[in-house]
Amino acid sequence: MLNISELKFDEKGLIPAIVVDAKTKKVLTLAYMNRESLAISLEKELTCFWSRSRNELWLKGETSGNYQHIVSITADCDKDALVVMVEPDGPACHTGSESCFTHPVFESEERHEFSLEQLMTMLVGRKTEKKEGSYTTYLFEKGIDKILKKVGEECTEVIIAGKADDKKETVYEIADLAYHVMVLMIQMGISLEDIHDELASRHVIDHKVKQEKMTK
Repeated sequence: MLNISELKFDEKGLIPAIVVDAKTKKVLTLAYMNRESLAISLEKELTCFWSRSRNELWLKGETSGNYQHIVSITADCDKDALVVMVEPDGPACHTGSESCFTHPVFESEERHEFSLEQLMTMLVGRKTEKKEGSYTTYLFEKGIDKILKKVGEECTEVIIAGKADDKKETVYEIADLAYHVMVLMIQMGISLEDIHDELASRHVIDHKVKQEKMTK
């Protein structure tokens, strides 16, 4: 673990801190810390910055309630910049936006950003707006029994591909299964955050079990 005395602050005593949502991995904001604000951040496990405009310490969320609970802090290779992974209580931006980064500057026509969150949003749209000719809309219209049947079929396809030791086909079938499971999640009102939190709780339990085994 790096000692904070090894960090390199600039001539004004500041170090940039890139704040990232630990769950979504979305960049929330870029702020600055000095030694005192970093010490407060470590003590409280809440982000505390140095406001360059007000020239004072700024505990994020102190007035808005949108605290950022720190999961981890990592320095770059030169030790002069930080990535702060957080679990936010609310929007990061003073405008009320989830992230301060909201103005596109460039988007490639050939390369496209993808995330499970974006896919879930699209699938929800297929249920609420019912696009004609959409397979996803068709599944929602048929209801839970049809969706569950497809999940079962895709599970079988994954097993067959995996048993054949066919990596490419297994990846394809797992993607099909993931899609149908996400449709099921929307049908039942289950969010990605629900699954994330469940897996995170199991990770903690698994970690404790491993630790216990190591100490015996």
